Amino acid sequence: LEYRDGVFIRGATRGDGHIGEDVTENLRTIRAIPMVLPEKLPHLIVRGEVYMSHKVFEALNAMRELNGEMPFANPRNAAAGSLRQLDSRIAAQRRLDIQIFNLQLCKGKNFTEHSETLEYLRTQNFKVIPHRVVRTIEECNAEIAAINERREQFPFDMDGAVVKVNNLTDRELL
Repeated sequence: LEYRDGVFIRGATRGDGHIGEDVTENLRTIRAIPMVLPEKLPHLIVRGEVYMSHKVFEALNAMRELNGEMPFANPRNAAAGSLRQLDSRIAAQRRLDIQIFNLQLCKGKNFTEHSETLEYLRTQNFKVIPHRVVRTIEECNAEIAAINERREQFPFDMDGAVVKVNNLTDRELL
């Protein structure tokens, strides 16, 4: 998601990691994406995961079956296909959601830690992925186990936990 002077201007899929598809109009249908941010920074880019909740997925598949259509295989494929629809009205009907997990670019503000960026993004009305800062490998392993135990409680599918280095300078060096 890209913002100029606090206004959402463009959104794209991750594509090949460098070039993605422009899905701006479909992203505008996602209520969780702020169109205007409280702080009007010159340029901001965030990365997130668009998803379809389990509840929406089940209702969509029930409707598809009633209409004699093939049900979607899983929520991830349904979300990806919905986001890439040519008609944004179809994307809007699919009730997609998003969780933001990274600040890619931020002009006008400096941060030293990843957790600090996520907290800032929360103040800008983004839905930020659940996260926790841990200091030891034991704490890290305990948090991964706890996430695994709670994974069915999340409204979206997940492959597992992501462990990130919190210090942004250390991340660049790595």
